Amino acid sequence: MIKEVEGDILLTGAQAIAHGVASMDHFDRGLALALRKDYPSMAKDFRHYCHLENPPMGDAWIWSGVGGVRIINLITQEPAKQLNGHPGEATLPSVNHALRELVKMVKKENIQSLALPKLATGYGNLDWEKVKPLIYERLEALDIPVYLYSLYVKDKKAAE
Repeated sequence: MIKEVEGDILLTGAQAIAHGVASMDHFDRGLALALRKDYPSMAKDFRHYCHLENPPMGDAWIWSGVGGVRIINLITQEPAKQLNGHPGEATLPSVNHALRELVKMVKKENIQSLALPKLATGYGNLDWEKVKPLIYERLEALDIPVYLYSLYVKDKKAAE
C-alpha cells in the first residue's frame, strides 16, 4: 500500500528510509546531507562499502544503526566525474533497477514499513511524472505501508 504524504521524511515512523545516491557519494546535498548529519557513521560506512564493492548504478545498500534505524541507499545517480565533484544525474533505468533491488531487500530484511522521497528528482534531475509511475509499479505490490513523501515540509510530521 502506497500512501502519498507531505512532511519531513526525517520524522517518519517507518522502519526504513530509502533515498537515491551515487556510488562514492559525499552526502553533501539535500536529503543525503540531512541523513549524514543525523547518522555520520552511515555515510562513512557507505563510502567504505563503495571502495570495496564499486557498486553499479541500480544497486542498493542497507545500513542499520543504533535503535533499529535503517537507511537504504539506492544508487540511482552517476558517480562524480572528479574526486570531490558532485554526483551526476540519475537515469530512469537505474531508478527502475534500484526499485527492484529495494523490493528484494524489503522482503529479505523483513522491513515492515518504508518511507521514500520523490526519488531522483532533486539532484538526480529526473522528471517526477516519469519516476512516480515506476515507484507505483515496483512498490505497490509490497504488503507493507510505503510512505511516499511527495512534498517536503521541514519539521512537519506527516500523517502516515
